[in-house]
Amino acid sequence: MQFINVPPANSQTPTGLVVTLHGWGANAEDVASLLPYFNLPDYQFVFPNAPYPYPYTPLGRAWYDLRVENMYEGLAESRQQLKDFVLSLESSTGVPLSRTILSGFSQGGAMTFDVGSKLPLAGLLVMSGYLHPEAIAPNNTNISPILIMHGRRDEVVPLQAAVNARTTVESLGVPVKYHEFDTGHEINLEMLDVARNFIVNTLV
Repeated sequence: MQFINVPPANSQTPTGLVVTLHGWGANAEDVASLLPYFNLPDYQFVFPNAPYPYPYTPLGRAWYDLRVENMYEGLAESRQQLKDFVLSLESSTGVPLSRTILSGFSQGGAMTFDVGSKLPLAGLLVMSGYLHPEAIAPNNTNISPILIMHGRRDEVVPLQAAVNARTTVESLGVPVKYHEFDTGHEINLEMLDVARNFIVNTLV
């Protein structure tokens, strides 16, 4: 899996590791461009590219097909690739899973819920995401703390998707922080500020 790796600015051992997944049709460079706004120079960041080409633009990538006629095609393969990739980071970065946060936007947020709920991570950070059908087993009570953020005016992934995800994970006793913003399908500076606080407070 191709990825962008950004080690700590001071070349010291990372305080923690943050893996961020892009949305459908974006790529690793898109989410990597947000890095300065996190203002976390002591952390290592990894931005993987999804394994599939996006059908509409040459630079876009996809975790699976979202076109109606092929809905979720490729998800099983992508899920396994991402899980193996996150597990491999423990040895390549020296940061244990217990100090790793998996985050994602939109389709990347859905992958964060899906794969992150199956790994012993420090936390999950989901922006404008949604739950895949049956992504979280009803008896899975070992899920890491989750931050869910969503725009009230999101016309791509409706706010109800965030509400449903919150209800699902809370029913399992998972610690959830939930924030709504007066935005559409986007990541704004207010979101990044909340995300930064979640990362710092989770990896104390």
